[in-house]
Amino acid sequence: MVHVLLNRSRYVSVPLSTHTTGSPIDTRSSSSYEHWFGVSDFVVPASSLIAFQFELIQGIPMAAIVMTDQRSTYTLDEALVAIGFGKYQGWIIAYAGLGSIAEAMEVMILSFIGPSVRSEWNLSSTQESLITTVVFAGMLIGAYTWGAISDNFGRRKGLLSIAIVTSGASLLSAFSPNYISLVTLRCIGGIGLGGGPTYNSWFLEFVPVPSRGRWMVIFATFWTIGTIAEASLAWIIMPRFGWRWLLAISSLPAIFALVFYNFVPESPRYLCLKGQTTKAHNILKRAAIVNNKKLPSGTLLSDQITIDEELDTLESTDLLSSKRNKNISFENSFSTLSMLYSPSLIKTTFLLWFVFFGNAFSYYGIILLTSALTSGKSQCASLTFFLVNGSDDSMYRDVFITSLAELPGLVFAAFIVDRFGRKHSMELMFIIGFIFLLPLLSRQSETVTTASLFGSRMFIIGTFTIANIYAPEIYPTAVRATGVGVASSVGRIGGMICPLVAVYLVAGCHQTAAIVLFEVAIILSGVCVMFFPHETMARELSDTVSVPDSF
Repeated sequence: MVHVLLNRSRYVSVPLSTHTTGSPIDTRSSSSYEHWFGVSDFVVPASSLIAFQFELIQGIPMAAIVMTDQRSTYTLDEALVAIGFGKYQGWIIAYAGLGSIAEAMEVMILSFIGPSVRSEWNLSSTQESLITTVVFAGMLIGAYTWGAISDNFGRRKGLLSIAIVTSGASLLSAFSPNYISLVTLRCIGGIGLGGGPTYNSWFLEFVPVPSRGRWMVIFATFWTIGTIAEASLAWIIMPRFGWRWLLAISSLPAIFALVFYNFVPESPRYLCLKGQTTKAHNILKRAAIVNNKKLPSGTLLSDQITIDEELDTLESTDLLSSKRNKNISFENSFSTLSMLYSPSLIKTTFLLWFVFFGNAFSYYGIILLTSALTSGKSQCASLTFFLVNGSDDSMYRDVFITSLAELPGLVFAAFIVDRFGRKHSMELMFIIGFIFLLPLLSRQSETVTTASLFGSRMFIIGTFTIANIYAPEIYPTAVRATGVGVASSVGRIGGMICPLVAVYLVAGCHQTAAIVLFEVAIILSGVCVMFFPHETMARELSDTVSVPDSF
């Protein structure tokens, strides 16, 4: 078997299992390859390779390599830089942003419908809480499921599945005849909402390297737009029309995502990973036309070129491993999930999990504390008070105003992410968020409390946003959606645990203990960021994972 593998140095290694005496090489300058025979490895520049043919002659592996000038080829990242960020990416960010808005609205709606449903159907506190819990449980399932589907069957199929499940379950839940059907549909809707990281990864793969950080932060603003929109809708609809109308109207973004699906292109990076460079080139060519740009001259190179003995062309082959540098075939040798625990990724994976957990725990905790500590009522009110009062206009106003606090945090993140790098930006914002929470270790006036919570939320949303940039950048294309999805699932666990732990501490007159818990989560998350192995700013996205021979 002959392996042709493109490593990060952009060279092709061709190991031969036996020595040959013939001359199987066809090149334009064959004299430069006189040492081909009698050696175990032959290395040529990948950008010069345009064809590789393989056949067995009397049991001896014979290869033919056709060379061309290096200037006649270009990589996917070079193509994206040439195309730039224009109208074509504008459509991409609009569609991905629509998915992010849908997710934010469906998550925020949990803060509003619980008390009304409880009153209408005479539910217990446990039954009311279950309406929220099943959504997060569904998101845990969906985050991995959609990531695996997107990595194995394509980003478009993943996005279609997400749109169908989310829009269908969200709309039908508005017509739930009883509690069981509502819980079931909200759980299914949660599975659909777990696909949020897929939108993130899909958009990332269309963005040129130089402006990637800034545009990923801009993409994150769609989440904030969704939270503001949901608070506004709840403020208008809930007192007048009730929770069913709020559920129905809130499902519109997910429905629009399904309606406009036909205009969604496949990720060219995913196509290149699968060896479908012709389809990838067609998408890039269309993007260049829309952006009034030109692609580099020559032929688009896939980020890895692989030969299997049963296939003749580069277009339809699977990734194989060489002796010196084992590039893993993610679909054939291992599941995509197991790749997250490979020697090259296991450290990053566990560190990301803790950062996502700590971020979600502190972010959702600050949101809950905004109502708990600024209610103007008894300092040690019960948790039931905070939930039941969710129908008051004051709660809608508080949620609306605190959601606006995220905007300056996102602006700050956009300003520093491509200047300081991902790691240093997260470290800085974790430190500032930590400082803003310190005054709340003791009871403060409502003004100081509000200012502290606002400031902390500003910078914690910044760290959350940059973590969602770093994760898809650090994972290779073959496991990108899965890796980000699983990390997001761990973050959802933090969001589920937060109200059970922190808010109950506040309700039980243990505000100091709750704040200490948040501060510890923030500091530990910042420490994990320090141990991230790589900075991804201005770095090309990778597609393969190299592991040692002992793997």
